[in-house]
Amino acid sequence: MAFPSDNLLAAYWSAPIIDANIVIFLNLLGALSLGLLVGYERSYHGRAAGMRTYGLVCLASAALTVVVGYPELWFGGRGHGSYNPDVTRVIQGIVTGVGFLCSGVIIKEGFTISGLTTAASIWLVSTIGVIVGVGFYGAAILLAILSTMVMMWISKLENWLPLHHAISIALTYKHGFEPSEPSVYQAMRDCGYEIVKGSFAINSSDGKFLWSFVATSQQKNVDLSIPAISQKLTQFNGVESFNVAFARN
Repeated sequence: MAFPSDNLLAAYWSAPIIDANIVIFLNLLGALSLGLLVGYERSYHGRAAGMRTYGLVCLASAALTVVVGYPELWFGGRGHGSYNPDVTRVIQGIVTGVGFLCSGVIIKEGFTISGLTTAASIWLVSTIGVIVGVGFYGAAILLAILSTMVMMWISKLENWLPLHHAISIALTYKHGFEPSEPSVYQAMRDCGYEIVKGSFAINSSDGKFLWSFVATSQQKNVDLSIPAISQKLTQFNGVESFNVAFARN
């Protein structure tokens, strides 16, 4: 059984490779720190993807990018500069791979979609790792700070600005009762909401109709209270049970 020679092992600890390892280590440490910074906001708000997920995504993106910058040192320098890696292909692979991860945190339940902000921020943190990997440290730090500020404070700005909020409603009618579409539209207007056109879905089971739709507030910044809306829904003619929730997350 042949063993590596001392010269071959020493090639992996030559001065250029040690210098490159130090630079890569600092890149990875910086990428991890920035990923944890962005991920803290998600952890603070109790999201499934938190600091560990963000830190690992940013770390992996930076690692895959930064090693492409040292092809002449690959395999202990035995490549003799014959490698000519395409950084753009590496970045494309990172973005595609992270896209699959992002799709796993998006959840659609009825008219409610959650996880979009988390998915977008995971994709963004991979970009931060790529930028660290190519050496634009100032831009990466600024991007991390800006993305954290957006996730922390833009939601407060949205609450301050005039908005038309949306809710999703599912009404189950009593057996044999046939609801009237104009009456439902008028009842929602009386509650201060307008049914969104094209959002109607009607199902029938065991002689009972299930009507589901999305409604938006007619007045900006209307006082949203799910319990208050629920009280009004109980007064709808023929309604046996219902479900009401915010339509967007």
